[in-house]
Amino acid sequence: MCCVLSTLMLCWEQVEHHVVSHMKSYSYRYLINSYDFINESFSVSRAEATSFGNFPYLLDHKDMCRGKDVLLLLFVKTSPENFLRRQAIRSTWGNQTYIKKELGVNVKVVFVMGIHPDGHKRDAIQKQLQAEDQIHRDLVQQAFMDTFHNLTMKLLLQFRWAHANCAHAQFLMSADDDIFVHLPNLVRSLQELSAQGVVDLWVGHVHRGAPPIRRKDSKYYMPVQMYQWSSYPDYTAGAGYVVSGDVATKIYQATLSLNASLHIDDVFMGICAITAGVSPQEHVYFSGEGKAPYHPCIYEKMITSHGHENDVGYLWKVATAPEVNGISSGFFGKLYCTAVKIGLLCRPYFTNTYSCKAAFL
Repeated sequence: MCCVLSTLMLCWEQVEHHVVSHMKSYSYRYLINSYDFINESFSVSRAEATSFGNFPYLLDHKDMCRGKDVLLLLFVKTSPENFLRRQAIRSTWGNQTYIKKELGVNVKVVFVMGIHPDGHKRDAIQKQLQAEDQIHRDLVQQAFMDTFHNLTMKLLLQFRWAHANCAHAQFLMSADDDIFVHLPNLVRSLQELSAQGVVDLWVGHVHRGAPPIRRKDSKYYMPVQMYQWSSYPDYTAGAGYVVSGDVATKIYQATLSLNASLHIDDVFMGICAITAGVSPQEHVYFSGEGKAPYHPCIYEKMITSHGHENDVGYLWKVATAPEVNGISSGFFGKLYCTAVKIGLLCRPYFTNTYSCKAAFL
């Protein structure tokens, strides 16, 4: 009995801390409703801001976009040793030849990374990377340690490289290398937005009023000295988001005035967006931290799904199969898919990917 009570008390303490921190965070987010003072705190001189991310390039392809009408510049955040993930992407949703031939647009896929943090393995892996890049010519690498706490350096790399080498791209996407992107659906959506002349677009899985994690055992631990406030600005999950070209330029400009020592890249993106005057927009078919359910009714409108280290090939095959197109067309098709998605997405414990709202769209 004592063991049971002790366990309950320990669990309750964790639950209570989680609930209280979120209540404080949401209160802060919706009562204060302004983060201008946070940006003032992060503001630094242009020289200091530029010093962040000012690493030499080890692999680069500055002419990748030159002379081409680029609909989407798609950055994949990868780690040096993830050779198999990159190859899986190139042979499925990141296959630029397929995209051009079947979808009729230019999408430039660029893998961005730092150097391997283990000095004993670094030279051997670097030689492999050079050989990989000789074949595919799609790696962009800077000489910072490729670690979780340097993810913000990858964000700087993406927006600064885009500004210097592909500023004419209509849209920019940032994605993890364990994400699945349904390129046909994404391209169709971006073509519609382009035809409308959309501006100020920043779309993804939005986190609003998220509290900083103060537990030192978490990889997302945020010291009070680095970020003292009770709530983060609104931001999209770093696993995958899209911005329009004008927003990419504004974010680039923001990076030239802010302290980039904050190591959680998607939160730093939220801080940049305040400076840029841009707000994130929720898209119910952008996944957060979890996988989307496997079903044709989901695939029909899917944009991203997270957590695909080993099954990208399978998901690409089933998600782009001809029978998926129009599965929800007509009264009975719509009724069928709505019922299926309610069953898949509207469970109270299913919160890591698409929201219940997606069942009705």
